[in-house]
Parts: sequence; structure tokens; C-alpha cells
Amino acid sequence: MNRLLNIVLLISCNALFSQTYITNVTIADVEKQKLIPNQTVVVTKDLISNIQPSNKIKIPANAKVIDGKGKFLFPGLVDAHIHFFQNGGLYTRPDAIDFRTEMPYNKEIDLAHNTMEDKLRRYLQNGITTVIDVGATYSFLKQRKEFATKDFAPTVYMTGPLATTYEPSVYENLKEDEPFNLVKTVEDGIKMVQNQLPLNPDFIKIWYITARDKDGIEASARKNLPIIKAIIEEAHKHKLKVAVHATERITAQLAVEVGCDFLVHSVEDELLKDDFVQLLKKNKTILCPTLIVHDGYVNTFGQKIQFTHHDLLKSDSYQLGSLLDLRHLPDTLLINNYKRRINSEAFLADVIKDNAICMQNLKKLSDAGVIIATGTDAGNIGTLHASSYLAELKAMQKSGMSIWQIIQASTINGAKVLNKENEFGTISIGKKANLILLDNNPIENLEHIAKINRVINRGVVFNPADLIPETPEALAQRQLNAYNVRNIEAFLEPYADDVEIYNYPNELQSKGKEMMRQGYAAMFQSVTNLHCELKERIVQGNIVIDKERVQFGDKFIEAVAIYHIENGKIKKVYFIQ
Repeated sequence: MNRLLNIVLLISCNALFSQTYITNVTIADVEKQKLIPNQTVVVTKDLISNIQPSNKIKIPANAKVIDGKGKFLFPGLVDAHIHFFQNGGLYTRPDAIDFRTEMPYNKEIDLAHNTMEDKLRRYLQNGITTVIDVGATYSFLKQRKEFATKDFAPTVYMTGPLATTYEPSVYENLKEDEPFNLVKTVEDGIKMVQNQLPLNPDFIKIWYITARDKDGIEASARKNLPIIKAIIEEAHKHKLKVAVHATERITAQLAVEVGCDFLVHSVEDELLKDDFVQLLKKNKTILCPTLIVHDGYVNTFGQKIQFTHHDLLKSDSYQLGSLLDLRHLPDTLLINNYKRRINSEAFLADVIKDNAICMQNLKKLSDAGVIIATGTDAGNIGTLHASSYLAELKAMQKSGMSIWQIIQASTINGAKVLNKENEFGTISIGKKANLILLDNNPIENLEHIAKINRVINRGVVFNPADLIPETPEALAQRQLNAYNVRNIEAFLEPYADDVEIYNYPNELQSKGKEMMRQGYAAMFQSVTNLHCELKERIVQGNIVIDKERVQFGDKFIEAVAIYHIENGKIKKVYFIQ
């Protein structure tokens, strides 16, 4: 009844507010899995107020009009599994690899807080209008309030620290920045929930960790089950859903049996049987597969990470660049031990086996009608905020899910995680005007989901290119990252078409992007062990000065590069050797 009244009020009050009309557009009905051409969608304030065939709507003179001819309108995307306390780079999880001598963890925490706005802008730039932080801290629960009404920010749903029976020592005694709450008893678990309530979390998260030896997994899971059950019951008493990290079949099964609402990872230790599938369906448990996150660690530590053009252009360039630091950090014993173990035949065989199990399980669950929600686990090492979403979608497709199933998982199913499907997730009258206008049809090619013409968030229309302010430092870092992975197109992207390269002070070496292409493309192909380490950077206005140590095969060169930026592109470069 309230929803009907809301729609009536919207229609009757249309004339009172400035409106946006998206005309002649093909809209996606994600529930019925069909495209509807030649529609006009009317946005009034922050809600969808009308949808009709374009020939049946008269557009008032003062309305803002977006011509959607040849374009496709989809609901805004949902990333149902992220972590703001993690940055996605090499230094963000000292419990996984400890480089606190290079980056003290308190500085990494400060960086996470200071870049929260940048992360939010990147999510929106990638069409993600809703994010669910599945494990935050008290300090982030407080900080998110700063962005609750910001038009550039996706809607943020968030839990507090993860309840766990095991806490890595590096996270102890961090007070409000501690991402874990250690719970050893039923009473601890109940108190943990109660302590979070004053900060208004949207749900509660449990890290269901068991003994690592095979014989101890089920015994450990059952030993801690009373604590898990108590946390879930206490959360439900306060009308909060519960998400559970469970990667073994037994922990996932036990969690669901005692009332878990949201499984936030795939089961990776065994192929699922029909009774488990029916349990999830009966309990209406939602599953978020997070297929790519483990490979982020494996490829980073094994030094075989490969970035796509999309990654290089859309990621936080500093965090992406840090993933390549293993090439030059001084603790070579630690680095080589990780690389040797990760690239061992036995380890890689286990990775292939686990990935195959996750893929088969996802296909089985999806085909059976279990609700799947797309989530990246962004913030973990190698899983970068916002830009990693496309890779997750492609992994879901590789599992055998259809594109429509993936779109549902990324829109309406994400809304269902917290019972918000009546507020967003479809293009429907009365729902939030969180939308993405695409240049091409993603049902034909999933990668078209990244070809975003406009993002509408809270009813406000954004050009994606305007969401992240271009800076001289970002330009310099993007070309450095692309250089280190030998991606010629991404390397040239920050440069002006008529760029000039000089040997300092005034010896012109080359002019124009095409001449650069010829020289650098040949070098990328022919030179082994090509790597540039940034030793120091000075940014002064539109000038960036980088002190570099460059490896060419067996040779090392100390150099200084001076980048002059004009009109958002690198116009001149001066090299000093």
C-alpha cells in the first residue's frame, strides 16, 4: 500500500520538480530477462516516476533530456562484497605477506580512510551504485555517514568488525580500526552484536574459520557452532541479517542450518550435493561466489599478475602499481620463498582444483535457482576496488552462467541481500533512479557492461569521465604501470598526440605519439627483465619529477623523468641520465 501511494504521489507531483527524460532507449527488464526498445524513462528527484513507450510521452519544455537512441538502460550494479579497510594493493594485508617495514600498517589504515571518497567515485564510474561492505571497522561505520547524501557516492551498506574465533595478531589492539572481534564463548558472540548496535550496522558478519588440517575441519566447525548460532540468533533478534565467511562445505552447511542469511564465498573443498542445494533454496540463503579474489593473491605473490587495459585505466593507479613492487623490494628471501611456493607444481595443482570446484558449484547452484549475488571481495591483495568487477563478471560467465543470470546477480539479487528489492535493482516506477546508460548491448557481449555513457545515481546524471578528477600524478603513475606490464596502448593513453620527448635540457628525441609507439612497442617486445622502480616523486603544479631505477635485461640505469602536463595529457617529457 505504501509503495502504491508513493507512486501516486510521484506522478501527481511531477510538475513541481525538474525532471530528466531518457528517451528512445532500450531498457532491461532484468527479472523477465528481456530488452524493451523505444522507451522513455522519467526521473523525478531521485526516483523513477514514469516509464512508457516514447511515442506516448510528451516532454515538457523545462525538462532535461538524454537521447537514449541506440543505447541500453540497465539498473545500477551492486557489488555485494567489498572491504573499505583494505586498499587492494601489496601492503593491505600484513597477515598474508608482511611488509610493515616498507609500509607501516597505521599508514595503510590512514590511506584507506583518506581514499574512501576516491573508492566511492571509482565504484560509481564503473556503474556500481550500491556497495555492501562485508566486514569493516567501527571507524568506517562512522566515516560512511560523511557520504550518505553525496550524489557521487554509491549507497553503502556496512557491517562492523568480523566476529571470529581466530584473529591474526597483526590486527590486535587497533581499537576502532580493528577489523576483527575475537569471540571465544557464546557470551562473547552476543556481546559482539550488542556492541555494534549503537553504530547502526546494516548486518552482522562472521568469519567462520576452522582448523587447517583435514581431520580437524569438521570437529573445529562443530566445536564453534554454538558461538555461530548465538551470534545469528542475537542479530536476528535485532532484525539484522547475518553474513558468514565459510569456504568449506561443512562450515557453509552448518551456518545455513542455524540461520545464516548470506554466504559470502564459494564452497571450494568439495562438489556440492543436491541436499546442500535444496537447503539453500529452502532457507532462501543468498550466495556470493567471489571467484577471482584467491587468484589475486596467487598471481601477485607468484609475480605473474596480468592487467587488462580496463584495469590499467580504471584502477587506483597507486594501488595497482604496488602489486608490482615485488620486483624490487629488498627482502628478496621472503619474496623468493613466496614465489617459489606459489609457483610450485603442487600448489598450482591445488589452485586449479579449487577453482574448478568453485566454478562447478556456482553453475549447479545457479541452475537450481539459488539466489546468486555478484561480489568481488575488493580490497584484498590483487582485487582492486571497482575495476575488478568486470573480471568477476567474466569469471561467472566462464562458470557457465548466462549473461542474463549474471545481470540478475549484479542488480536485483544484490538488492535482495538486505531485503531492498522494493527500493532498487530493477527499472521500475517508484524505485530509486540508480541507472547506467550503456553504448552497447551487454546481453550480446558482457564486456559492454563497462561501456558506460552515463551513470544516474540518486537521480543525478554523471559523465563517468568527470567522476575521477585527472591529476598530473595519476597520469605519470598510469604510464609507469603500463610500462612495467608492457601494455603499449595503456602506456600511450596518458600522452598527448603531439607529445615531445627530450634528452635534458633541449635535445628533441621524438615527437608525436606514433613515433613513441614505434620505439616503445619494439622495446616491450625485445627487452627481457624490463622494469622501472620509482624511487622518489615530486609533484609541483602541472610538473611531475620521477627519480627512477630502470632495469633493461641485466643492466640498471638511474634516471630522472620530468613530465609536463597540459590539458590533462603529458605534453613534454625530459629525461636525465
